[in-house]
Amino acid sequence: MQRHAPDFSLDGKVTLVTGASRGIGRACALACAAAGSDIILGVRNVAASADLVAELEGAGRKILAVELDIPNNAHIAQAVAAALTTFDRIDVLVNNVGVAPGNLAELVEEKDLDEILNVNIKGTFLMTQAVGRQMIKQNGGRIISISSQAATVALRGEAIYCMSKAAINHLTRCLAAEWARYNVTVNTVSPTFIHTDGTAPFLSDPANRQATLDHIPLGRIGETNDVVGAVVFLASPAASLITGANLLVDGGWSVA
Repeated sequence: MQRHAPDFSLDGKVTLVTGASRGIGRACALACAAAGSDIILGVRNVAASADLVAELEGAGRKILAVELDIPNNAHIAQAVAAALTTFDRIDVLVNNVGVAPGNLAELVEEKDLDEILNVNIKGTFLMTQAVGRQMIKQNGGRIISISSQAATVALRGEAIYCMSKAAINHLTRCLAAEWARYNVTVNTVSPTFIHTDGTAPFLSDPANRQATLDHIPLGRIGETNDVVGAVVFLASPAASLITGANLLVDGGWSVA
């Protein structure tokens, strides 16, 4: 019996990454491009992303940067329309945009509640809906949302953020069930604390860093490459039978 190696290539694909200017989003764009995909960068400031565009183009990929202010539905519609004008299709969506202003539950202000729910839940849904409609038309696609271990474990001072990520995980299961008949897979990747500009202030405090490490059986803070490996896998043909899944990249935090 002939055996074939699994296919992790994204050759010929078009991937849209939201929040692509830095951190996990930037790393996802670079990793998907390295795997062979052309890239649509969803960013707040197109001009400020010129260096990333140049880096990706230097790797031989076709790149489009689009202004994207989530959850502004008009921005989402314009970004998707621009992407389709340039590429005619979107094969992979990486939902990366999210916010996490933390506070003890009894001290949470309504403006912070609104921001988290609007960006993390409403924004993720509207972005997924807009791209999902196109994927249904083209009878195929991969949707990957960057969730968090916070959807699975309780983090003190992050009740609203945890709630929002749990909502994304369940939305993912619902959409996976609805869109499977269109050959659209929908999954989440849930990282632990990852070294990024956003986590740097928290992790630079030795007490915070040690408290975090105490929860991670593998004994280290994550790097963006730990996350993007999971994203490329779920976007690739190797994951064609996976949908409705939540892939934890948490060093064992959730099972410790």
